[in-house]
Amino acid sequence: MRHYVILVLFATLVGVFPAGKVGAAEDRAAAVVEFPAAAEAVVSAADAGAAETVPGQTAGEPQGEAADEDFVDEEDFTNGDIETLHIADPIEPFNRGMFWLNDKLYFYLFKPIARGYRVVPEPARKSVSNFFSNLGTPVRFANALLQFKLADAGSELGRLVINSTLGIGGLFDPAKAWFDLDRKDEDLGQTFGRYGVGSGFYIVWPVLGPSNARDTVGMVGDFFMDPLHYVEMKPAERLGLTGLEKETDLSLDKDTYESVKQEALDTYLYVRNAYEQYRDGKIKK
Repeated sequence: MRHYVILVLFATLVGVFPAGKVGAAEDRAAAVVEFPAAAEAVVSAADAGAAETVPGQTAGEPQGEAADEDFVDEEDFTNGDIETLHIADPIEPFNRGMFWLNDKLYFYLFKPIARGYRVVPEPARKSVSNFFSNLGTPVRFANALLQFKLADAGSELGRLVINSTLGIGGLFDPAKAWFDLDRKDEDLGQTFGRYGVGSGFYIVWPVLGPSNARDTVGMVGDFFMDPLHYVEMKPAERLGLTGLEKETDLSLDKDTYESVKQEALDTYLYVRNAYEQYRDGKIKK
């Protein structure tokens, strides 16, 4: 199984599998994922209209945040783009430190790698993203069932069967292109929220980015539902596959975080509000 996964990904990157329109990674929320602290929350909130589109910035690292000790959380530092929420943030100094670390990792490590990765044709990178998305189906399927979203669970099961066969092991997405079956993004954090579990306090994890107490517990549970967790692999191989997945998604992103960094007066507050608003919307959906 381990060698199959690596062989398929390598074959896709070198162009053995032809690129097609089928399986285009259309969900821009997944493009940033956990790299950096801006994560998918910023992108998805922007797509949902919570944060309006802002002009991008590509040259160098943006100027630093206007983090002032006198800032009060209730003030709106998002230029009115995002509704300011009352969020429990008792460990804000720690969170800001982790946010700063993730920001530097993004600009000096993760994004340069992603830009270099763009020498690979975009259709091939989309196929790699589709492959990993297909592997994540059991997590989405299980959480849809736990929330009694039977139609969504059925859709995920159908996508798994179709994309694993007609989509050549998940490299393409005929389930959406031919059968109009959209991916249903569900995770254990959303399942907890569906049953009334509050978000708890906000926390920023190194590399993983924004989260909260509820979603952190959910993230651990989702890890054990991930089929790759049960595939025998060396730690370096597992880390390499995870890095490939995240860098692939980041390479498909259109510099969303740079846009947010340029426009927000306090990027930390912007991302914090965007994350909580996005997660709340996903639970209520």
